[in-house]
Amino acid sequence: MGRIVGEGEVAFLDLREAGPFSEGHPFFAVPCPWSRFEERVVALVPRRDVPVILIDGGDGIAELAARSLECLGYSDVSFVEGGVPGWSEAGFTNFKGVHVPSKTLGELAEEHLHPRSLGPDALSQWRDEGRPFQFYDCRPAAEHMKMTVPGTTYLPNGELLHRLETLPAETPIVVTCAGRTRGIIGAASVGLVAPDREIFWLEDGTQGWRLSGRELAHDLPEEKLPALNDGAAAATEARSLKFLAREGLEMLEAPEVDALCSENGVTTYLFDVRAPEEARRDPLPGFAAVPVVSLVQATDQEIGVWRARVILADDLGLRGAIAAYWLRALGFQTFVVRTSDALRGRSVAPKPTAVAERVLRISAAEALADFETGNARLVDVRPSGDFATGHVRGSIWTIRPRLHDLPSDIGRLHLVGDETARADLAAFTLRSTGAFDAAVVDGGMTALTAAGAEIETSSPMPLSEALDITSFADGRHRGNLKASQLYLAWEKGLVGQLSDTERGLFRI
Repeated sequence: MGRIVGEGEVAFLDLREAGPFSEGHPFFAVPCPWSRFEERVVALVPRRDVPVILIDGGDGIAELAARSLECLGYSDVSFVEGGVPGWSEAGFTNFKGVHVPSKTLGELAEEHLHPRSLGPDALSQWRDEGRPFQFYDCRPAAEHMKMTVPGTTYLPNGELLHRLETLPAETPIVVTCAGRTRGIIGAASVGLVAPDREIFWLEDGTQGWRLSGRELAHDLPEEKLPALNDGAAAATEARSLKFLAREGLEMLEAPEVDALCSENGVTTYLFDVRAPEEARRDPLPGFAAVPVVSLVQATDQEIGVWRARVILADDLGLRGAIAAYWLRALGFQTFVVRTSDALRGRSVAPKPTAVAERVLRISAAEALADFETGNARLVDVRPSGDFATGHVRGSIWTIRPRLHDLPSDIGRLHLVGDETARADLAAFTLRSTGAFDAAVVDGGMTALTAAGAEIETSSPMPLSEALDITSFADGRHRGNLKASQLYLAWEKGLVGQLSDTERGLFRI
């Protein structure tokens, strides 16, 4: 525990799949599931000499992962003896849920910054009275389009501040998310940067709305973000400079980015926090495009090294500034850089390969012929939900942590994957055992379908089998009110579970 919460950088990686991880993990454990481990770790932990600590389910996978890391050039690798069960036996707390540090940050923001909230009943009363207000869903577009509180407009965190000058200044703003974190962060962000604006967050978001007995809107059309004119852009830039100066956040020039990236002994992450469509139109070499709302809400999906350095690129600076503020509160060293031709012209080394050795590949037509004549089995290693949606009739599903459960007499295997490295990594693992003759089907499921494979669907797997599905509070977004109650109680109880050491690592 001391190495994790002490001084200096450390990567603490949990190798279990999404289901077991969500049912309980150490507070600062970053999910890096074994099914995609080598593919994910090179992005999560880009510096090869940073200390890496692995934890598994007490099943020996940490030792396999340690060997993989050594093959990839990582030089300081250790693992927790006994895995998560051993962690519990040592008296340390395991936290349910996902994105726990970011979720806790939201609860601490409410506790310290007190952004004003509005309950579903109060909001409905505002509507009944005809009181004017602006109502925004501060989540990413896909979540807003899937379901939201009726009457919202898509304007996610980060973009709300960036485009604030385009919104009526005299009308109150209400923001909502699916639960609590993004609503709290969105309202608190506006309060920090623009205290002249009246803003509220909707208590418990879409789930609180449903628990109040009200219905949600589903399958909304795609919306465009409001455009900035020159005057709004100038005002946004001015707010950015004022906020950066007040909070002691540093703005870099483009040449300084390369200087910091070349510094030995420090892990540096580069993120482009502009809106996704902006980042697609104007890519910055070496910068991962991650909007503010996602980076702050799910930091552990993007950053695997605690106390690392983070550089955030933005055009006017305000999106980068607010992301820097919240990431600094999580313990990272943060900087902001303005987009420029110098950033666009950066020279970036190619990313390292995820699989240390080549694996045997086979065409979809050959694999299908082998399968239909009984000379081979098709083993589908795609996500369990994708398998249920459609798979080759007669194929079987498994996941990398359960490859050892395949019958020893199963014979020749052709692995069906997707655009990720799942199938390659599974084939590499099978080959290393020497017990299976395995090849990866080129083009995966898409190629098999084109080759004439018979496709069938199946019912979703039980969560005990589908290890890759987040099981904690499952169903809360499908109308399961008990799951929503469990989830909201979990969010509200996170701060109370913190040890003094864990709480002391946040900077609010």
